[in-house]
Amino acid sequence: MPLLEIRNVTRRFGALTAIDDVTLSIEAGEFFTLLGPSGCGKTTLLRMIAGFDAPDAGSIWLDGKDLADKPPEQRPVHTVFQSYALFPHMSVARNVAFPLQMARKTADEIEAKVKQALAEVHLEDKGGSYPHELSGGQKQRVALARALVSRPRMLLLDEPLGALDAKLREQMEIELISLQRDVGITFIFVTHAQPEALALSHRIAVMRNGRVEQMDTPSRIYGFPANRFVADFIGNCTMLPVTVMEAGTHGLRLAVLGLGEVAAPAAERAGAGHKGVLAIRPEQVHILAAAAAHELKNHFAGRVRDFLYIGDVTTYVVELENGTRIEALLANSAPGRARFFDVDEPVKVAWRHDAGIFLCD
Repeated sequence: MPLLEIRNVTRRFGALTAIDDVTLSIEAGEFFTLLGPSGCGKTTLLRMIAGFDAPDAGSIWLDGKDLADKPPEQRPVHTVFQSYALFPHMSVARNVAFPLQMARKTADEIEAKVKQALAEVHLEDKGGSYPHELSGGQKQRVALARALVSRPRMLLLDEPLGALDAKLREQMEIELISLQRDVGITFIFVTHAQPEALALSHRIAVMRNGRVEQMDTPSRIYGFPANRFVADFIGNCTMLPVTVMEAGTHGLRLAVLGLGEVAAPAAERAGAGHKGVLAIRPEQVHILAAAAAHELKNHFAGRVRDFLYIGDVTTYVVELENGTRIEALLANSAPGRARFFDVDEPVKVAWRHDAGIFLCD
């Protein structure tokens, strides 16, 4: 039996349907992420799991029990907010101890559990400090320790890394993975940041307009998006409008207006005459000098229109002969200073016959 079951849940705010008949289940010990753009309903869903809001239809079950009549304080669930919500007048140790004091635990039990919780987030030496004396990452860890100290069945995290700078955010991602693995508690994580979701999660539910567009492992969602929205929302993606010329178990022959024929992997429900797009990731596209030799089946001439250097890789925007623009990623792995293709330089882009994915209209 899943730890958490959300059954046909709907939530409306006046004429707005924030959550539209959502059904999903989450297993014990899972790091599960609700991912989507602002306003897609992910925080509303999290608030209903926590008990801060109630569904207009459907039900939420935890450990096989309906949570409908359970107020937030009686649910074995804790929430970590982006603001951390630490008490400024309390020391770190007292902040972490607060849930245990509310539960009327003994002083000895509180002391032992606070010590353990601070050790889990590597803040053993900060128990006497106050929130204003801590860095952003340390405040985040105090909030996590306070949420975990009473060992809830689930931890809900609402954009918890949103206020951190990029490097600290990456460090906290690694710490969150390690912490979740060590304590074994189910994490439900809300974010709009795709790299964060891909890095942290066992499974992801991609949401749009109150509905779940796709729910799967990060690698499946990235490599096999269910539709154009998921393909476009998760990472960078070029979408070439195509028509299926021939469909078989070994692959597709696609026609691209103004370019010619493209080979692509086989796709379910794709038949001759069907229209759609070939979604292809920048890392699947090779960029070569115009006269360079290669053995790849799909190859087209073009010119560099722009490029973005970000240290380890450079992303090129190449305009093909029919005006289509396609992104290609080139690793800056050669020793010494990276050598770039210049803007307006003629180049060739190419990709394997089994790269990309066909998505029907």
